[in-house]
Amino acid sequence: MSANRGAAKVPLREPLLRGDRRPRVALVGRPRTGKSAIFHAASSASPQHEQLLREGQVYEECLVEIGTSAFDQISLVDLPSVDSLHRLGEADLVILKYLLWGDRWPVIAAHEAEQPATIFPPPDVLIQVVDATVLERDLELTLELSLLGKPLVIALNRVDEARDKGLYINARALSGQLGVPVVATVAHMGIGVSELFASAVRMAREKVCPLPQRPSAYLCDSLKALNDLLAKPQIEEAFRMPRPLLLMQLAENNDYFLQELGCHFPEMLADVGAARLAAERQLPRPLSDELHADRHHRAATLFESVTQFGGPADTDRWKRWLDEIFLHPRWGLIGSMAVFALVLFVVFEVSTTLDSWTAARLVDWAQQWRPESTAGVVGRAVVDGLIGLVGIVVPYMLPLVLLLVALEESGIMHRVAFVVDRGFHRIGLHGGVAVPFLIGLGCNVPAISAVASATGGRDRVVASLLVSFVPCSARSAIILAMGGKYLGGIGVFAIFVLTLLVLALLGRLLARRYTETAPGLIQEIPPYAWPTWRAMAAKTWERTSDILTIVTPLLVAGSVVLALLNHVGADDAINFLLLPVTAWWLGLPVVLGVPILFGVLRKELSLLMIYQALGTTEIVPLLDGVQIFTFLVFLTFYVPCVSTFAVMLRTIGRREALFSVVLSVATALLISGALRWLLEGLRLVGGSGAV
Repeated sequence: MSANRGAAKVPLREPLLRGDRRPRVALVGRPRTGKSAIFHAASSASPQHEQLLREGQVYEECLVEIGTSAFDQISLVDLPSVDSLHRLGEADLVILKYLLWGDRWPVIAAHEAEQPATIFPPPDVLIQVVDATVLERDLELTLELSLLGKPLVIALNRVDEARDKGLYINARALSGQLGVPVVATVAHMGIGVSELFASAVRMAREKVCPLPQRPSAYLCDSLKALNDLLAKPQIEEAFRMPRPLLLMQLAENNDYFLQELGCHFPEMLADVGAARLAAERQLPRPLSDELHADRHHRAATLFESVTQFGGPADTDRWKRWLDEIFLHPRWGLIGSMAVFALVLFVVFEVSTTLDSWTAARLVDWAQQWRPESTAGVVGRAVVDGLIGLVGIVVPYMLPLVLLLVALEESGIMHRVAFVVDRGFHRIGLHGGVAVPFLIGLGCNVPAISAVASATGGRDRVVASLLVSFVPCSARSAIILAMGGKYLGGIGVFAIFVLTLLVLALLGRLLARRYTETAPGLIQEIPPYAWPTWRAMAAKTWERTSDILTIVTPLLVAGSVVLALLNHVGADDAINFLLLPVTAWWLGLPVVLGVPILFGVLRKELSLLMIYQALGTTEIVPLLDGVQIFTFLVFLTFYVPCVSTFAVMLRTIGRREALFSVVLSVATALLISGALRWLLEGLRLVGGSGAV
């Protein structure tokens, strides 16, 4: 009992919508309303593409987890656009069939030559995406969808564009008149999408259908005879559709339903025709035209009752201005790049300064202690391990994690995650891992801890493996120090570009290894808020506490082991064992074996030990440009450090942590070795000593 005392308690709504209870939610709407934008804002990295019939329109489908705790799931379907459910075109008729019956067609359709091409249960909930800038036109389809007898949610999309045109739509009033939830959204920015799907899940639980949206009273009176004809059990069994919808289809003389009625109930065809003629005699124009005009009038009246022209004073302009910077499909990348630049500034300016004030001074102090005894060597190793811990936590971990937590609390990082979501989909992940990847630029240890708190299952494993290849501040420092001095800006730039390419390639390869399809996740867009110190301190501790419980013991133990190897004179043995790697494959001096091995503690140690092994800080006479480039590429992809491995043991388990070591070593050897042979070949062909 005591072990669970501090666990967070999350209230569950019963029953959980998972497995067999998982509802099917279909997105419907007219063309160019933003329907597909809403689907892609929630979809997985690899949605399924299926055809409704063997030849024809294609729909997309994926599994989506709903809510912050992701206990509920839905099967989300993006159906082709539909203009109207009346006066049906061929494509619209196919969609109506699937909305009504799924792939299990009733008696009236069972004889058709072209049957459903795939298993497609009928949707449990409909989300109609409407364009707020032309709402009156879309409301006609809303009135038609209300006749389906299914729970309905309205996504009032493009409210930002409507506001710019001076249209202010009262979503609450519209919801009250239709009897369905109405959620304002800006799909291409992800605004309102989370609330939209939360409403869809609520409708799936409550099974509340829209308020009846029948024709005007005079039309209902004229159609009473036709309605009475359809009130027969055999008709309901054959058509399996709500009677108000069938009534409207036959009243408008829809070819498909009228033909099926004549095919299966020929004795009723004359009576239906007579009832239609009798209704038309009471109307000023043909029945079909009158029904269409009435539907248009009711949509226009509804639009006018919920719309205000001009609207109230605009008090949130600064928020929309920020959204244009951080969420716009084109300009949103500017905000993301600004956050990235801020992270780089912290890593290479603030953190470097803090490092010079803390860890660097401790290193200088420890250098004066040169013990000879075994006990002294062990003591010095423990001190080195603790100094390494300080060098990770104080300058690089705490400032960067505090910065990113502040950006999260303010709502900015959620917007960055939404913008980069599409990019991460290309490597099989979601934009929610953007924060861990940014943290990884400072240190991979808290980055992997952040992955563990933000993801689960397949995504956690893949993201953790990829984060270990993000060049942390230690690796970046070596690249900038050595590469900047001896290779120039082009060489440094090439290494960082190579890192991005390797991350993208590894993401695709890992997606093939971990074939489980990850469900879609909805990137929530919270309101802007000022971060509080209490919340920032709590989240920072949550993401960095593992360093004390897991990393510290392993870091100190690793330092002791390597120090004892050096103390007993095992350097020559280590260099000999690593001879196939250093000299044969990478073309490096044999003495660099020990610096490579010690790099698993902290990458900066590799740079210091290179100078010690070569006996000079001017390494160009001993290493040429190809060797320097090869060595830097190897260190970039080689096992990050023992601290990263320690966190991986906890977050993804022993098997995957060991796989990460194998993957990093293999990647480092393959890429650096291949580049070494390529550059040497080019040098021989060109007759030049330049890289």
